[in-house]
Amino acid sequence: MRPMAGEKTTYDLGVIHGRFQVLHNDHLTYLLAGKSLCRHLVVGVTNPDPRLTGDDPSDPQRSSPEANPLTYYERQFMLREALQESGVDSKDFSIVPLPINFPELYKYYVPLDAVFFLTIYDEWGKKKLEYFQDLGLQTHILWEVPPEQKGLSGQEVRRLLRVNGDWESCVPGSVAGLIKAWRIRDRLGYTDPTKLLRK
Repeated sequence: MRPMAGEKTTYDLGVIHGRFQVLHNDHLTYLLAGKSLCRHLVVGVTNPDPRLTGDDPSDPQRSSPEANPLTYYERQFMLREALQESGVDSKDFSIVPLPINFPELYKYYVPLDAVFFLTIYDEWGKKKLEYFQDLGLQTHILWEVPPEQKGLSGQEVRRLLRVNGDWESCVPGSVAGLIKAWRIRDRLGYTDPTKLLRK
């Protein structure tokens, strides 16, 4: 992931966003990159509930129930724990819902006078940039890379959870603990192979 060329700029207030299904190490890198550029970071959790989740042809999978197994509460809790674990003071960030597919609703959830951070990997990233620009929002692209260089994805972490792969190395320690405590693997369709052998 390559930062955009240019001088590093510090802002008073920034907004960053994501689904965080589930929060993984690359998400944390992205969040910390945004936080390094602003005094206070507002983290917008997209697809907060089914009514505020819209389909988009640029990435139709993002709105499916299978791609959104965690609740808003669980995701904001994971975000808070991971950011604090990384040394970010709780007073320096806020976590709010953000219905990303409904630009007309942004003003009810996030400060529109902030700078909006984003990364671009694909058509969906470009579509979000259009949303922000159409509203006249100030934007800052953290990095732009082709899809094949994206790195870790929530989809891959969910797959590793389902098959009991090495998912723990993909997420912050605090998030791993919550995944276990909340039995997220069971929710994703994981079946303990030892139970199958006992049948």
